[in-house]
Amino acid sequence: MNAAEPATGGTGAEIDAVCVGETMAVLHGRGPLAAGARLTVGTGGAESNTAVALARLGHTAAWVSRVGDDPFGRIVTEAVAQGGVDVRGVVVDPARPTGLYVKDTGPCGAGALYYRAGSAASALSPADADRVWSRRARLIHLSGITAALSAPAAALVEHLLDRRAGEGVLRSFDVNHRPALWPPGTAAPALLDLARRADVVFVGRDEAERLWGTPEAEDVRAVLPEVPVLVVKDAGHGATCFDASGEVFVAPPRVDVVEEVGAGDAFAAGFLSGLLDGLPAERGLRLGHAVAAEVLRSAGDTLESVPPDAAEIRRG
Repeated sequence: MNAAEPATGGTGAEIDAVCVGETMAVLHGRGPLAAGARLTVGTGGAESNTAVALARLGHTAAWVSRVGDDPFGRIVTEAVAQGGVDVRGVVVDPARPTGLYVKDTGPCGAGALYYRAGSAASALSPADADRVWSRRARLIHLSGITAALSAPAAALVEHLLDRRAGEGVLRSFDVNHRPALWPPGTAAPALLDLARRADVVFVGRDEAERLWGTPEAEDVRAVLPEVPVLVVKDAGHGATCFDASGEVFVAPPRVDVVEEVGAGDAFAAGFLSGLLDGLPAERGLRLGHAVAAEVLRSAGDTLESVPPDAAEIRRG
C-alpha cells in the first residue's frame, strides 16, 4: 500500500488498532541493587507502549495479551487501561506469573534483568487469535519480541500475519530483535520470514545489519522488496520510508535524551497514526520523530502527552 492511503481495514471496523504482546512489571530505582537501591514498580511492553501512544494521539486502541493472577498482572493491566487503551482482550492466567523486568542501574549495576521464562504471556498461542479478530480493527500491530517468547507465541504471530485470515486488516510488524531472548543466528531467518508477511515493517538499521548483514537502508529494502511500507530507523540520524511512492528520508529533531527505552515504540505509533489518517510518508515520519522525542525527554517508557507540534505536522 501507499503510505498516503488511509488504512481502512475490513468492512465495519470497530477500532483503529489492536496491539498484541507481553507487558511486564518493571522494578527500577536509583543506583545498583547491590548497594541497596529502593525499587519502585512500573510497567514495560513494546506493544502496549505503542497502543498507549496511539490512544494519546486520538485513536481507538486495544491491547491483547496474558498476565498472571498476581499483583504485577493487575498493576500492568491497570496502567495500560489508564493510558486510554481497551484491555478487555487481556486474559488472566491462574497458573503462570506476570513477566518481571528489573533495571539494575549505575556503573556497578548488571543492567536489565529479565524474569519472563514461563510467564503468562509466553502461553500466547493461535488460540488467542479470536480475541484479536473479534475487535474488528483496521490495523494489528505485532513485534518480534512475541515471536521469541515461545513456539506457541511465534505461531500466533505467524497466524495474525497470514493474509488469508482477517481480510482487509493491515498488519504492522516491528522487528524488535532482543538478543537476550534469542541469538541473531536463530532470530535472523525467523524475523525475516515474519517481516515479509507484513504490510508495514519497522526495523532499526543496526539490528538489520546484525541480523541480515544489511549496512544501509537500501540494503534492507533489497531483502524486503515485497513489503508495501518499510521504515528503516537509524537511531539519531533519521528514518527512511520505502513505499509505492518511492523513498523518503526525514531527520529527527534535536533532543536532550533522558531515557531511550520506549522511543522506538512511540515512533511506530506516530507513523502508524499518520498511516491511519492517510498522511504521506514524509509527514508520517515527522510525526513518528515528534512522538519519539516526547518519550526521549521523559524518564518513562510510554507517551504521557501529545507532542506540541503534532497538530502542525498533521496539517502539513
